Amino acid sequence: MHDTKMKLRLLAALFLAAAALSACSRKDAAKPVFPESHSEKLEWWKDARFGMFIHWGPVSLKGTEIGWSRGREISVSEYDSLYLKFNPVKFNAREWVSIARAAGMKYIVFTSKHHDGFCNWDTKYTDYNIMHSPFCRDVMKELAEACREQGMALGFYHSTCDWHHPDFPLTGQGGSVAREVSNIDRYTEYLKNQSVEIIEKYGPLLVMWYDVPQCFDSIRGQSVIDRIRTVQPGILVNNRTGAKGDFDTPEQYIGDFQDTRPWETCMTIADQWAWKPDDRVKSLEQCLHGLIRSAGGDGNFLFNVGPKSDGKIEPLQVERLKEMGQWLLKYGHTIYGTRGGPYKPDVWGVSTRKDNRIFLHILRRDLEGVKIVLPDIGLKILSCRLVDGGDVKLTSTETGYTVEFSARELKPVNTIVELETDGNAMDASQRLFYSHSVENH
Repeated sequence: MHDTKMKLRLLAALFLAAAALSACSRKDAAKPVFPESHSEKLEWWKDARFGMFIHWGPVSLKGTEIGWSRGREISVSEYDSLYLKFNPVKFNAREWVSIARAAGMKYIVFTSKHHDGFCNWDTKYTDYNIMHSPFCRDVMKELAEACREQGMALGFYHSTCDWHHPDFPLTGQGGSVAREVSNIDRYTEYLKNQSVEIIEKYGPLLVMWYDVPQCFDSIRGQSVIDRIRTVQPGILVNNRTGAKGDFDTPEQYIGDFQDTRPWETCMTIADQWAWKPDDRVKSLEQCLHGLIRSAGGDGNFLFNVGPKSDGKIEPLQVERLKEMGQWLLKYGHTIYGTRGGPYKPDVWGVSTRKDNRIFLHILRRDLEGVKIVLPDIGLKILSCRLVDGGDVKLTSTETGYTVEFSARELKPVNTIVELETDGNAMDASQRLFYSHSVENH
């Protein structure tokens, strides 16, 4: 009897220890996958290079553009009532995050509120939110949980303007109509309160990504940034509150080479930000060139998908993202954790660098042969190879080096030349030169 009691106590103790260990594991899994300090978070974000943008809301019922079609293709009254029919029963946050992971993306930025004012979370500051739709589920809560489970960093897009809110001075199509009565100071407090609510409910976050600072100057915009940093001091903020923020945001085009201030191109995988029927999806080459050119310019690539009204992402968009992920499984070491340069983008393509490696990304295929003249950057090139194998010739000259190979070595999408240097390639950060153009020979 005594032995039986001892065995039961031992089993109970083991059970409790296992439960405690499991709880600790769950707690650790819920920790953010990025550093907390601002400077370290910014460097993590730059290393990540590739993120998923998601524009979604009741407008997907119509297939028109989010925000901008209010008062244009759709009357204001009809647009503002779409949420009463919004019931995306196939929404699966884990599936969304899995798609982003399969694409090789390291973070997600989701629309908490677009210019139309509709809120995709359980907010206490307005009834114009998803909890008052037939769906009645907090999609941002589910997305935050799925990101934590799968180790995905998360941020939220949150419009600075709000054409639905009665205190915001502008309404109508594209904010083209001035309200007779408004209160920008009261609206600013609404914007701050909702931003804080989002961080407190779903954070810590990687970024708050604001947009269209109508009626906001740099002082008002900075006051928004200051408020959210009382809640999460290290959070990243883009340049669309009216204030400068942490990084620039070229839209629908690849930014110029810029290593003095971080930047991130945001671009759609199709033509429209929100879902529309039969939207044209970019080719794999277009998608990858967007990512590669962004990295070569020392910027990030935030690539947008627009889920359908049922909550599913278009199969063709998913297929394209997975193709990008397959490419990154093989060549991601030339993108992740790199910085642009030391050669600025040229007609042949771009370069990235990391440690004692420089990667030349040859993006042209219409060549009879390739000869690239590289100026001296203060580092000796010890070796040169084609990442996919093949014959390449490196020649030292009085002013630098030449890299040559025949057209038969050119690969679809991107041909990568890896150079090994006798020191850290980042030591050439102040010696950025244009290379000579590709030559046909």
